[in-house]
Amino acid sequence: MTKLSVNINKVATIRNARGGNTPSVVEAAVNCQKFGADGITIHPRPDERHITNKDVYDIKPIITTEYNIEGYPSEDFIKMVIAVKPEQVTLVPDGPDVITSCAGWDILKFKDYLKEIITEFKEAGIRTSIFVDPKLEMIEGAKLCGSDRIELYTEDFATNYTEDKEKAIAPYVLAAKKANELGLGINAGHDLSLENLEFFAQEIPNLAEVSIGHALISDALYLGLENAIQMYKRLL
Repeated sequence: MTKLSVNINKVATIRNARGGNTPSVVEAAVNCQKFGADGITIHPRPDERHITNKDVYDIKPIITTEYNIEGYPSEDFIKMVIAVKPEQVTLVPDGPDVITSCAGWDILKFKDYLKEIITEFKEAGIRTSIFVDPKLEMIEGAKLCGSDRIELYTEDFATNYTEDKEKAIAPYVLAAKKANELGLGINAGHDLSLENLEFFAQEIPNLAEVSIGHALISDALYLGLENAIQMYKRLL
């Protein structure tokens, strides 16, 4: 079964809008796991506009499933991840001014840079994943970098799903098949929702994990957190 990792960045966004500690991201992480999530994902950014550095450390002790920390591999990010030692680190190419992830890595351009960083994480015993577009050369590049997994950037799929879902999924299926050939684990995330998740999961061979935040937390406002998580789990 494909694992569901819940990204709780949006919980931190709501907290930071008011100040204080309500809603608590730690309590959110505890409850997500209690309600069936297979992991917790966070994406701290340098300006701490949602997840703060303190959150990264505070969440670690309550993880009973898997902890996935996403981020751009700046020197500070690398030091923090190695200190916290999550089960997985997902490397994204976002600069500090990016609102949300909007593209995968150009791995061919940054291959040596990524390989050095991945080696450092793997020596610390942390599973690595690289955020990529569904392009065969990028999948091959991820393998050359030494990454354990890829995370398929699914915005294009989500955008085009309602118009032509077969056409929308096609490049992702090819990318997944290539990853399987190369022995890379497959994660996916960005704009996956109750509308499109089931089809995506059915079509992608050996999909290990999806990371979902914005849509799931938004659904939780109407449906309740436990119900929303269970609905996403059923689609997987």
